[in-house]
Parts: sequence; structure tokens; C-alpha cells
Amino acid sequence: MPSRQSILQNFGQLIVKRRKAQGISQEELAHRASLDRTYVSGLERGVRNPSLTAIVKVAQGLGITTDKLLKGLEDGAKAGRQR
Repeated sequence: MPSRQSILQNFGQLIVKRRKAQGISQEELAHRASLDRTYVSGLERGVRNPSLTAIVKVAQGLGITTDKLLKGLEDGAKAGRQR
């Protein structure tokens, strides 16, 4: 079973990957998602444990569905634990 930390870190990596693919800053994502920039930073670094509503807001801020945002989360977290 993946650790809490590996799940949070992998979630953060997924956000970074999708944000950078769109060429937007943390500040822009935070604005689009109606979240604070420091909160987005914490999510990307894997130090914040987001609520379900925050996950939905991030997905909406990226203009994608929640399931697309979370795609690969479990696989990445499992791989991170094996390292």
C-alpha cells in the first residue's frame, strides 16, 4: 500500500505536469481555481493534503476533469514507494 507521503508527492507531480503542459504559473492556476498561490505550491510540493473540494477546484482550474487530473495517481504512488 502506498504511503500517505508518496500519494501526496505524486499528486503534486501530476499537478505540476499538467500546469506546465498548459504553460501557466502557480499564480495563474491558483487564480483559476480560486485557491491561494501558497496552497497550490504546497500541493505541488506534496506537503498539503487537499480536500475533495480542493481537488475539484484544481481540476477545474486546469480545465480538465477530476478523473483526468487523478489519472496515474495510484500507479505513481506505488512506484514511489518501491524506490
